Amino acid sequence: MSAKGSAKRNWTEHSVCARLVLATLGKERGRAVLSALDIAPELMREHADPSRAEIAMALNAVLFSDLLERVPTAAAYVDEVVADGRQVCFDHGALRTVDGSMGALPRGQAAFARILEPLGYRVADTYPLPRLRMTGYAFAHLDFPETVPQFFVSELHVDALPEDAQAAAARVFGKSMDPLHEVERRALDAIARDGRCAFDLAYAALPGLAHAFARHHEAPRLSDYETLRRHSAEAAWIATEGNAFNHATDRVPDVGALAGRLTDEGWPMKSDVEISANGRVRQTAFIADKVMRSFLRNDGGMVEREVPGSFYEFIARDIDPETGRLDLTFDSGNATGIFAVTSPS
Repeated sequence: MSAKGSAKRNWTEHSVCARLVLATLGKERGRAVLSALDIAPELMREHADPSRAEIAMALNAVLFSDLLERVPTAAAYVDEVVADGRQVCFDHGALRTVDGSMGALPRGQAAFARILEPLGYRVADTYPLPRLRMTGYAFAHLDFPETVPQFFVSELHVDALPEDAQAAAARVFGKSMDPLHEVERRALDAIARDGRCAFDLAYAALPGLAHAFARHHEAPRLSDYETLRRHSAEAAWIATEGNAFNHATDRVPDVGALAGRLTDEGWPMKSDVEISANGRVRQTAFIADKVMRSFLRNDGGMVEREVPGSFYEFIARDIDPETGRLDLTFDSGNATGIFAVTSPS
């Protein structure tokens, strides 16, 4: 994503959230993502110690920027939005985890609950994904549920895979490293205790917290990757991409109309729109961009293969008539359908 464009600027470099983002990404990338995102004014206050919500928003902005660096289709779309003088309403980011042998990394969603909960998130609901042998956990922010992006953390149940895939998963993921170090732990402890922390501590910890959303195991053996791919496209995806943002999601007024326009313009769109059982949540996405990844051969050498990377999603949410508020729920059927955009060809 470039820093060019004419989107409105609703942030100031003196706000604590912006200062954290700029310090982590550098001025060019930081200014670009802050200008591209529609960030609520209450998250752009100017004071010394950042709140948990401001740190959560800064983390989300850094992760959004990282996804744009890795997904050219997403970056091109966001550049178009900015050039049109609009901004992205960042609804949620998604990542995939492994409920199995993980070495030093906690299993499954627990690896990220330990980060998200101190930042003010709680599991709002759980979504069984039986066709994928997974469970989804929706983490919503307690302080600003509609304006701080949610996290949809899915957990792959290794014990539901065939025995050969379980063995491959243990070899691929079983020596994962824990990315959190002392400074990140001190910051999370302070935020959990006080609901905020000193700016200098947040400044020191944010790059490490963002790095947690990455791959923390070595390049997989190609034979293990192929075994996982035969039984679970999601396990194969995690083998190459780890816990990186699987996708970031733009909340838009009319998914159907947008998808139709983007398809007509030749963007690589998913063929249909997923509609939740209650009819209030509608989603679609770009097909995942392809990336080159390295694999270990049986003879000890390395080989590269093209595999699915991350992608960019669109969501429309209606008002829940029972609460009068935006329906922030997810849907197991929608999620299962969206996951297909990262299936290997």
